[in-house]
Amino acid sequence: MAKLHPCLWFDGNAEEAARFYTTLLPNSHLDKVWRSPADTPSGPADMVLTVDFTVAGQQLQGLNAGPDFRFNEAVSFVIDCEDQAEVDRLWNALTADGGAPGPCGWLKDRFGLSWQIVPRRLDELLNDTDPERARRAMEAMLKMGKIEVARLEHAADGV
Repeated sequence: MAKLHPCLWFDGNAEEAARFYTTLLPNSHLDKVWRSPADTPSGPADMVLTVDFTVAGQQLQGLNAGPDFRFNEAVSFVIDCEDQAEVDRLWNALTADGGAPGPCGWLKDRFGLSWQIVPRRLDELLNDTDPERARRAMEAMLKMGKIEVARLEHAADGV
């Protein structure tokens, strides 16, 4: 485990979440499932207490700690997508089975965790040397849920 890594608070489904997240991107895997050796306020002895897992090389930990805290948009994971196909694949996977789309490339997955699914082309267009192209791309992005590269490019071009 890395010296510093995020710990995500789940209400009993940390292992399910970790197994799902590790299917999304290359260099992802389940590292360790740790069962509690004693009863805890969150559950009985032998329950899955923590799950260490890696997503795209980032080490994470899921903690089954009960219903006291929920995820919110104050913390989100940003995925830098190569192209529209990767945006579409990840958007569909993360909004499936109870996930929910949000504005400007944001979504919540079925566990309540917020994600930003961002095509690289968005950054290029928003940093265009022509401020009008950048403005038009930004205005188009602000009207989108899932980011659509072709629509961004058309907007940037003034089409």
